[in-house]
Amino acid sequence: MASAGSIRAARAQRAVSEAVELPQGYSVTWSGQYEYMLRAKARLSQIIPLTLVIIFVLLYLAFRHAGQALMVMASLPYALVGGFWLIFLLDYHLSVAVGVGFIALAGVAAEFGVVMLIYLDNALRERERLGLVTPQLLREAIMEGAVLRVRPKAMTVAVIVAGLVPIFLSQGTGSEVMSRIAAPMIGGMITAPLLSLFVITVIYYLWKMRGVRAQPAGQGEPG
Repeated sequence: MASAGSIRAARAQRAVSEAVELPQGYSVTWSGQYEYMLRAKARLSQIIPLTLVIIFVLLYLAFRHAGQALMVMASLPYALVGGFWLIFLLDYHLSVAVGVGFIALAGVAAEFGVVMLIYLDNALRERERLGLVTPQLLREAIMEGAVLRVRPKAMTVAVIVAGLVPIFLSQGTGSEVMSRIAAPMIGGMITAPLLSLFVITVIYYLWKMRGVRAQPAGQGEPG
């Protein structure tokens, strides 16, 4: 990973500065992969925060509610875990291509969260029309919304993985770059659906339970 590469580069620079005495007028410049890594780190330090801000703004425009937008944003780090695992197992260094893959994965994970919240809201809204908002009905609405989301989510994951595996396994010109873009997406497709299914539903339940508990005594109970 990039942190290990930075540590090795710092050790090499320190060893050279201690062991090599340069004549006056000479200097040492570190180039090659190390120089490329520094450029990639500088670019990603600007692109990634900007991407997260754009995702949050789009989520807020979609829900018109900062709480739901933050709910989806809070699930993104968990959804990216699978991508980091696969990058670590493949011993890929952080690069612009890997960063692009994680940015694409963050977009897909946010989409999973948006659709999950839509299903949960629809299931809960059907029960709110009846005036029955109890902890038991809230749990039933969340279970119903989550179960309805499993099939379309599985289809989405299958299509994405089926499209990325040939790119990941391809050989030839440009395959090194394309495989590093595809790797975070493939790894993230393992954790993003599961974590959005469990994490978002739990956060949604805790958030809605505050409103249920705030109801006056007897309100929301079936007559």
